[in-house]
Amino acid sequence: MDTLEMNPKSNDANNKKTESAKSAKEIVMEYLEAVTERRDFESARSYLKDNISYWSPLNSFDNAEAYLKYNFSLHLPKLDIKKTFSDGDDVCLLYEITLTKPPATLFASLWAHVDGGKISSIRVLFDPRPFVQPGR
Repeated sequence: MDTLEMNPKSNDANNKKTESAKSAKEIVMEYLEAVTERRDFESARSYLKDNISYWSPLNSFDNAEAYLKYNFSLHLPKLDIKKTFSDGDDVCLLYEITLTKPPATLFASLWAHVDGGKISSIRVLFDPRPFVQPGR
């Protein structure tokens, strides 16, 4: 009896599409690198939908330019990523970030949703007390 091997590379058109399409995790990680390591506004903007929905305990935005302007004003350091989870178009990160103003190390989570190759929503959760304590 002959054995039939399935060659996944036999359909070149489908393979080129798969090879060139980035995963949601790759898109989110490249976006974060553009923001925190390279501080490249144009590159970061290219990963976001125009009407991105952003929410955190301190702010919310529904516009990519306003969100990025705010984000870049924070001069965020590189994230110390502890764990990354991905499920289809959703990516979740658990990370620590050390801030200088106010001086604090925060443990946070980020949940991003990717739609059509661009980030359409970001939710960030963290304890906001260092930002809202009296005298700050």
